[in-house]
Amino acid sequence: MIAKAQKFRWQKTRYSALSRKIDIFMAAGKFMLFLWWDGIFPQDSLEHKKNRATWLVNTLINLGPTFIKIGQTLSTRADLLPLEYVEALGTLQDQVPAFSSQEAIAMIELELGKPLQFIYQEFELNPLAAASLGQVHRAKLYTNEEVVIKVQRPGLETLFKLDFKILLQLIKFGNKYFVQVKKYNLEAIYDEFFNLLFQEIDYIQEGKNSDRFRENFYGYPRVIVPKVYWQYTTTKILTLEYRPGIKINDKAALEACGININKVNETGICCYLKQLLQDGFFQVDPHPGNMAVNPDGSIIFYDFGMMAEIRTLDKDQMIKTFFAVLKKDSDEVVTTLMSMGLLEPIPDMTPVRRLITFLLDKFTDKPLDIRALGELKSELYEMFEQQPFRLPAQMTFILKALTTLDGIARTLDPKYNPTASSQSFVKSLATTKGKGNSIAQLSRQARDFLQYQLTKPNKTEVLVKKLEERVERGELQLRVKNVESDRILRRIYLAVKTLIYACLTGFSMLTGLILTIAKYNNWAIAIFCVCGFCLYLLVKSLMKLAVIEKIEKLSKK
Repeated sequence: MIAKAQKFRWQKTRYSALSRKIDIFMAAGKFMLFLWWDGIFPQDSLEHKKNRATWLVNTLINLGPTFIKIGQTLSTRADLLPLEYVEALGTLQDQVPAFSSQEAIAMIELELGKPLQFIYQEFELNPLAAASLGQVHRAKLYTNEEVVIKVQRPGLETLFKLDFKILLQLIKFGNKYFVQVKKYNLEAIYDEFFNLLFQEIDYIQEGKNSDRFRENFYGYPRVIVPKVYWQYTTTKILTLEYRPGIKINDKAALEACGININKVNETGICCYLKQLLQDGFFQVDPHPGNMAVNPDGSIIFYDFGMMAEIRTLDKDQMIKTFFAVLKKDSDEVVTTLMSMGLLEPIPDMTPVRRLITFLLDKFTDKPLDIRALGELKSELYEMFEQQPFRLPAQMTFILKALTTLDGIARTLDPKYNPTASSQSFVKSLATTKGKGNSIAQLSRQARDFLQYQLTKPNKTEVLVKKLEERVERGELQLRVKNVESDRILRRIYLAVKTLIYACLTGFSMLTGLILTIAKYNNWAIAIFCVCGFCLYLLVKSLMKLAVIEKIEKLSKK
C-alpha cells in the first residue's frame, strides 16, 4: 500500500531553518513529556500504548524523510521499544507518502537530459513503491528490457543537511543536561548514521554497492541481485533490472507457491553470515521491503543504499564470537565481546556470565520464552545497576541487520532454529581454502567446530560440568539469598532518597511562597531554584523506582 501524495510543512518552498528547528525540538520535547508522564503515571491499557505509538508514527511522517528513516531503524529494535511502538513503526516500511508523478518525471528529465518519451518506451505513472528517500516506477526501455527507476525525493539533500545539523544540537543538549544520555555515545552513532544516509542518497554509490554485492555472490544461484543500467543512472536516478518476487515475510503466499520456508530461512541466514564473516560488506537494512523470494526459492535483494564495511580486527572477533555461540562457550563469548568493546569489565563478572550462559542455552536452539527470564531475576537487577554492556557505533548497524533478519525468520517459522539454519554455511567453510587471514581463520574455526560436534560431551557430562562451575562461582542458594537481600536494601535506600527529595521539594516550595508573600523576591527566586533542582532529583528517583518495579513485574511473569 502506498500513501497518497500530500504536502507537509517540510515540503514548502518557504520553510525556514528556524521553523524547522522549532518543529523538531517541539516534537522531541512532546515525546519526552509523554515518556516522563507515562513513567510517573503508568497506564497499562493496550489502547493507550497504541495511541502513543500512532502519534509517534504520524509525527515522524510529518517531520519528513530523515525522521521516517530513523523510525524505520527503530522499528527493528524490539529490545529498546515496546511491541506497540515496533508494530506501528513497522508500517513506515510500506506506508510512506509518495510524491507526485509529475515531480518524478521532472526529476528524471532533468537528470538524464532528455524528454521522458525519448528515454523509455513505456513508463508507469503510478509508483510501484514509495520509500522514505524516493519512489520506484516501472518502465520499459526501447531495447524491450523491463526496468524499474528509483527516483529521489525533490529537495532531499538540502533537508538532510538541515535536519542533521539540528539533530546534532539536540544530542549536545541531551549530553549537557542529562548525564545518563552520555553513556550511549550518541554522537558516534550520529556520525555513522550521517555517513550512511548521505551514501544512500547518492545513487551512483548505490549502483557500485550493488555491483560489488553481486560479485561477492557470484556462483551462488540462491542469491539474486538486479543488474544496474549505468547509462540511465545518475546521483538521483537509479535504473535497475525488473525482478519481481514474493515479499519475503508473506508466509501464506510462499506456502501457496510451494516454496520451502525452512530453505528460505537457511538461505537468508547463510547469506548474512557470509556478508558479515566472509566478505565484511553487508546490507544494513534488510527489512521485508528490500528482499523478495523468487518462485524457485532464491532470495532477491533490492536496496544497496545502506551498506557498511567491517574492519578486519572486528571481523576476526566476530568469527570467534560466532563459533563460541555455536559451541555455547560463554567464557569465549564474554572475552570476544570485551575485545569488540560491547562489554565493559566490571568487578564481578558472574552475573554477566550467567546471563550469557542462559541466553546461549535458551535462545540458540529455540525461541526465547520471556517468562524464563524469571530464573535471572537477580542478574537483571545487576545489569540495571552496573550497566556493563556498550554499543559501539558500527555494531549498532550489525545488530540492526541481525535483529531484522531474525524477526523475518521467526515470522516465517516461529520454531526457527538459528543454529540449524547456519549449519550449511559452517560445513561449506570447513572445506574452504581461501586467501587472507580472515578466510583462513574462518575455515579453521569451522573445522574445529565440526570436530567439537563429533567429540562434544553428552548431556549428563554437560550437566555435571555446569554444576561444578556453579559451585566454583558460588551461585548456589546461599548466594542467591544474599543478592536478593542486597537488592531489597538498594530499593529501600532509593525509596528513602525519593522521600527525602519529596520533603525538600515541598519545604523549599513552601519557603519560597512565604518569602514571596513577605516581599523578599530575590531570596524567593533563589529558593525556587533550589526547589526546581530538588524536583528534578525527585522525578529522576521516581522514574528509577518505576523501572525497577517494571523489571520485577517482568521477572515474575
